[in-house]
Amino acid sequence: MALHNEGITHSFRASLPARISEVAREKRESETVEAAKAKGLGEDASLFLLSFMAFFTAFYTFIF
Repeated sequence: MALHNEGITHSFRASLPARISEVAREKRESETVEAAKAKGLGEDASLFLLSFMAFFTAFYTFIF
């Protein structure tokens, strides 16, 4: 398990250019966002439910 605390440094990590650290930070943040999205229904399921409800509402309105 990697430690993501900014206070924890290693001599090798400290010697790396700032751009490398920035890339690693961006990747870690994007993985966090993807994990958060995976917990929810997701965009496809939400779009399906929205479309289903719109069709059901329109169909119900035209019938009655």
